[in-house]
Amino acid sequence: MQLKLKQETEQTSTKFFNPDEAAWVVQAQQGDSASFTNIVWAYQNPIYNLCYRMLGNSAEAEDATQEVFIRAYFKLHSYDSNRKFSSWLFSIASHYCIDTLRKRRIKSISWEDLPPWRWLPADSEAQPESVLLTDEANREVHALLNTLPPDYRAAIILRYWHNMPYEEIAKSLDTTVSAIKSRLFRARKMLANSARKNHSQVSLMNNMAFAK
Repeated sequence: MQLKLKQETEQTSTKFFNPDEAAWVVQAQQGDSASFTNIVWAYQNPIYNLCYRMLGNSAEAEDATQEVFIRAYFKLHSYDSNRKFSSWLFSIASHYCIDTLRKRRIKSISWEDLPPWRWLPADSEAQPESVLLTDEANREVHALLNTLPPDYRAAIILRYWHNMPYEEIAKSLDTTVSAIKSRLFRARKMLANSARKNHSQVSLMNNMAFAK
């Protein structure tokens, strides 16, 4: 069985998901709660998906999503309008999940006990998981991601699931483009080693799109 981890085109290539959001941000910065509610409705599924991929637990991902928007609300005055709004939100979510993972006590998880990959029903965006043929493969991908250090995992998810350019990933994770490229290179090698170690049937590295 082969898995193709490819860069799916999600809605992170433009500054806003729709033209109204620029006005929502300005109005929310001025204290309009209804406008911020519109922002939450527009971005809750992408933020949830990022948190779920990072944390691997639906309940934790739901709590994390709420926390991300709470933090975004109180930091909204610091948003730079020259920056993509989606990247700004993903930055908050990534850092929160990385901190959560670092605080989580390291424990051994049985390969068979890993939960299946799940998505919010309302999220109709194409996902790379759609190429998988079995739930077993879903669990394998999730297990492989769980072997990565939090900052490596964040870089992989932002690059291959959210199609973010290196520059945006670097800004989101407060580092340099060269550091991101290095993390992605090392993460791919770590994923390949983990797949071999666990006798995974998923041919991960041969099908992952390498950065140019």
